[in-house]
Amino acid sequence: MNIVAFVGTIVNTPILRESNIGNKYAIMDICVKRPFPNSNGIFEDDVFSVTLWKGIAQTTTDIAKIGDCVAIKGRIQSHTYEGSDGVEHRAYDLFAEQVSFLGK
Repeated sequence: MNIVAFVGTIVNTPILRESNIGNKYAIMDICVKRPFPNSNGIFEDDVFSVTLWKGIAQTTTDIAKIGDCVAIKGRIQSHTYEGSDGVEHRAYDLFAEQVSFLGK
């Protein structure tokens, strides 16, 4: 089973784009607070880039604003690539399957 879920705030306004084969998509950055403090007592943030496709991309770009609190449910996908150093690296991408707006 491949499910990820998190709640955070929108960092950038997603822009609707179109792929080479005509599918609509957008990328949205979400800031998520960690549930525990670091050694200095500070709760740090993580920023995740989430890819939205087709209808969910259209709907989200129509209403999303910076600072909106959203819940994301989706999946994670991995891929490998060869870096400029000739070493193979693994990267992970997040894809939203559901976006729920929770307010400001």
